[in-house]
This record gives sequence, structure tokens and C-alpha cells, in this order.
Amino acid sequence: MTAFARLRRTAAFAAVTAATALALTACAFAGDAPAASGGAEGDLPKVTAGSLTIATGEPAFEPWVVGDDPSSGEGFESAVAYAVAEKLGFAKDDVVWVRSTFDSAIAPGAKDWDLNIQQFSVTDERKQAVDFSSPYYTTTQAVVTTAASPAASATSVAELKDYTVGVMSATTSYTVAEEQLGADRLSVYNSNDDAVAALQSGQVDAIVVDLPTAFYLAGAVLDDGKVVGQFPDSSAGGDELAFVLPKDSELTTAVSDAVDALREDGTLAELEQTWLSDAVDVPVLS
Repeated sequence: MTAFARLRRTAAFAAVTAATALALTACAFAGDAPAASGGAEGDLPKVTAGSLTIATGEPAFEPWVVGDDPSSGEGFESAVAYAVAEKLGFAKDDVVWVRSTFDSAIAPGAKDWDLNIQQFSVTDERKQAVDFSSPYYTTTQAVVTTAASPAASATSVAELKDYTVGVMSATTSYTVAEEQLGADRLSVYNSNDDAVAALQSGQVDAIVVDLPTAFYLAGAVLDDGKVVGQFPDSSAGGDELAFVLPKDSELTTAVSDAVDALREDGTLAELEQTWLSDAVDVPVLS
């Protein structure tokens, strides 16, 4: 074999090898790959082979999920979930939605879903029990009430300390409310639904929730609802929301990479503008 022939053969072999590697890389992100231990993303263990099972709350509120229907793709978190699924190689029809409570999602133990999205704030304590993806949104905590409430005219944290404030237990909202207002003035509830009901019945003067939820409650749930203001950002720059995954999930890195890619290509910013654009220009409580 001449040197030229050997060179052509070597080049051809290299081209075939590169093409094969490229094809295998593409398959690694295919959503219909069989679920098995180890390997690339498509081969990682999932609850159901060929599907991506995503959990959210019940009910799921706007602007996170429109009409309590996450499969519609409408609402910020629903849209983000489908964008992540697409980055992972799953078609929309391959996404299976299930429901879970907030507390059970962040508790230790086995899960019947691959990832969960319902405004989970990343905390060191929760990291002991579950995994978190890269954050897909950073928000602050806000105070919402009704025009008839005496708390409606409050402009500072000091003024709010004169009122009874409702908040959901085991949430960042509770942590911030306790730090800012003190535990003595807080009425603690198992869900935001219960806190809203307490506000509507006059048991509390205001409630603390994340800022986008405050806008939704003020505009669509409460009669004459009003967002009083937002608490100052923490030293970390606000409340980071991320997907929750089972502890030591082999999908965590892939989901984080997908979220990071959506941030870098501008998709997260576009979705935020589409679904959360009202959550701006809220006074910061001094």
C-alpha cells in the first residue's frame, strides 16, 4: 500500500469514527432511550422509560401554571419545564405530569417523579434531603393584603409589625417573614390556600408569599387585593427557585445543564417577560 493510500484510508477511518461519535452523542439526549443505570443522559434511570415525569403542586397557581393545567405549557413554570424537557431530548408528548405536596417533595425518601417544580427555594437545609438544579428564577418575598385591611397603608417593616401576618409553614416566605417581622406576629398555615382564606375571613391582616404569587392573588383571587411591598433582597441576591430532584439523582447534572443553557440563550428571560412581567416596580419595604 502506498503512503498516499494509507493516508486516504486513515482519513476515511477518522471521518467514520467522528461521525459515529457524533451520532452517539446525539442519542445520549434522546428522550426515548431506555431507562438504565449509568451512561449518558438518555440512559439514566427515570420513573418511566421513555418519559420524563414532572411533578407540581395541587392546585398549581398562576402565574406559575395557568388554569391549574401544567400540561398546557402556559404559565412560567410550566413553560420552563417543557423548555428543559426539550433540552433533554423529550418531546412534549413524552412529558408526564403528576402532583405532589410541597412538604413531601422536599422530604427524604423515594419519589414517584423525576423532577418537581413548584417554587422551591434552594436552602442548605433542604439540600440534605433532595437535590436542586441550577436556579431558573430569582425572586423576593412580598406582602399582599386587601384594600379594606389596616395593613394596606403600611410602607415599612416597622409598621407591619403592628399587624397579624399569615404565612405558609416550611417555606422561604416563612423564613423571611420571621426574620423581618418576628415569630410573635405570624400565623402559620399548611398551605397558601389556608393563608389566603385566613386573610379573606379577617383572621390575619396580610400574608407573605413570593412576589409573582402576590401579584396573582392581588389581581385574580382577592377582592380589592393590594401588594403592599416586597422585602429587601437577601445578601444572596434574592430567593432562588430551582427544580427539586431525588437525592443523588443521576439526572441532576443534566437538568442543571439544561437550565443553564436556557439562561445563556435568553429563553428564561423571554419566558419571564411573557409570564412574570407584572412583577416589577413594587416598593421595597424599608
